[in-house]
Amino acid sequence: MTEAGTKASVPDELKLAAEFATPSRADWQELVAGVLRKSGALPEGSAVEPESLLVSTTYDGIAVQPLYTAEDTVTAPGFPGLPPFVRGSRPEGSVATGWDIRAQHAEADPRATNKAVLADLEGGVSSIWLRLGGDALPVESLADALNEVYVDLASVTLDAGAEYEAAAEALFDVFTEREIPASEAIGTLGADPIGLRARTGEPHDVAPAAALAARVAAKYPKLRTIVVDGTVFHEAGGSDAQELGAVMATGVAYLRALTDAGPGVDGLSVDEAASQLEFRLAASADQFLTIAKFRAARRLWARVTEVSGVSAEARGMHQHAVTSSAMLTKRDPWVNMLRTTLACFGAGIGGADAITVVPFDGAIGLPDAFSRRIARNTHAILLEESKLAGVIDPAGGSWYVENLTEELARVAWQEFTGIERDGGIEAVLDSGALAGRLAATWAARSKRIATREDPITGVSEFANLTEKKVERVPVPSIVDAHGGLPRVRYAQEYEELRDRSDAYLAEHGERPKVFLATLGSLASHTGRAGFAANLFQAGGIEAINPGVTDDVVKAFTESGATFACLCGSDRSYGEQAGEVATALKKAGAQAVLLAGKPTKDYADVTGFLFTGCDALEVLTGTLETLGVQ
Repeated sequence: MTEAGTKASVPDELKLAAEFATPSRADWQELVAGVLRKSGALPEGSAVEPESLLVSTTYDGIAVQPLYTAEDTVTAPGFPGLPPFVRGSRPEGSVATGWDIRAQHAEADPRATNKAVLADLEGGVSSIWLRLGGDALPVESLADALNEVYVDLASVTLDAGAEYEAAAEALFDVFTEREIPASEAIGTLGADPIGLRARTGEPHDVAPAAALAARVAAKYPKLRTIVVDGTVFHEAGGSDAQELGAVMATGVAYLRALTDAGPGVDGLSVDEAASQLEFRLAASADQFLTIAKFRAARRLWARVTEVSGVSAEARGMHQHAVTSSAMLTKRDPWVNMLRTTLACFGAGIGGADAITVVPFDGAIGLPDAFSRRIARNTHAILLEESKLAGVIDPAGGSWYVENLTEELARVAWQEFTGIERDGGIEAVLDSGALAGRLAATWAARSKRIATREDPITGVSEFANLTEKKVERVPVPSIVDAHGGLPRVRYAQEYEELRDRSDAYLAEHGERPKVFLATLGSLASHTGRAGFAANLFQAGGIEAINPGVTDDVVKAFTESGATFACLCGSDRSYGEQAGEVATALKKAGAQAVLLAGKPTKDYADVTGFLFTGCDALEVLTGTLETLGVQ
């Protein structure tokens, strides 16, 4: 080919797929329909739109479509640092500094706390969150815990429950002793009487917190007094919109209290009151919902402050993200490292100002040095190696994320306005109305957890019965939380069954066991045998698999098991299941289950395992049959 010919064959502009017809949504729908028909999910001739079978629904009733296109564009989210702040509260985002890496400490011993705090700061943490009072760090030991900590560089957030006033005075004393000018003092005092009301069920007057905020606003311009804590609603089993709605209602209650501080105390302006609030929200392993939650929260608060008369520049929302405690497991806690990484990722992409990664052993007790190191290194990898903060709001413009943000904000606004109509956050806490809605969501989530539609890796799926149990010192309490909203963890019911299995092992020298009566060839029974073994292990039950055997009843007798589960193909069931089930019962089986869809064809089969079955019910019944109390 000549040089001229070569030049002529190279276009000035490369157009990908230029020789192909432009695909349409209908073309995609037809491909989806073909896959679904092949799988049996879509009957021939069905008038149902094929993609509707792929729609999932959140706990807030938001329909998540399988595909979003330009046709799904919503209202423009604006720009960072400008109302409605969907894309971030600061115009520069976290590009220059990354988000604030905030580590929590709850040790009661001030020397141990100080050692851990210094290790965290040396390892890259930028602020400290201290739990004080009650059984935790004594308020009078705050200065000792902060020994050699440059509190004018590393901000301190206090969490002292009902002792927030004394804790604030202790921090003021630290500023004074270290000659830190009041104009340069930074941190959050952590007063949250409404959060205390939610956790304890006891009324806590907001007036002292409002009075403290008035003092702080007059003297310490960079300090925040109030924390609006949404994690209490999340940890009670609430949905994302329920958490956001309750947080908005709580924020409004504090705005009202701070602008009308009471007798002898001048109220703050609405701008000053808004600047006294920090919002704490849970970040879960559902990364897209977490991203949308933090974006939606800023939009909601911008609207609340707008109608409250706050100036445009003061409508930003200072957000503290905390990785969800509800999602943490005590069993196979190492998997929590992955969960918290996803949660931190979501919060960072969502624009949170400060993020706390709860250490992977947080559900067990106080973290050790290793788990704290992993927690802070999670931030380091996401910020330094993955460059996650290098772009402001990188999810912005995603048709999916923008739609999810919009829908979540809409549902959360309905929750918020409903609370306001019922008299406000304190009224719905006292009446139990909010608790009832949270309980309903928890019941719905519990059902999905029980059926493993919401799987918990390492617990309800792929449990490791040989894992060495991790032991930790219990976390000291700062409040008596027995009378308030419940505090749940998603894995708790499965872990209770595992505890029963451990107790049985300690007493009998072996775990409760089930014999897998495998029928037919290896290829025909492996799938269902693996499914059954995985399910039983979630309850701490050892599954004995004899493999291919000519005499499954003899293998059962030799196994020493008293409980059996048939595993095979539909064909092998039709040929052998009834006969083998009867023989197993005669050989001493207390119960015979079958891995497959329920049927009345086999008189001696007492139950069934299948995708979508209530695994907790199956496991509880199996343990009871085996005498594991």
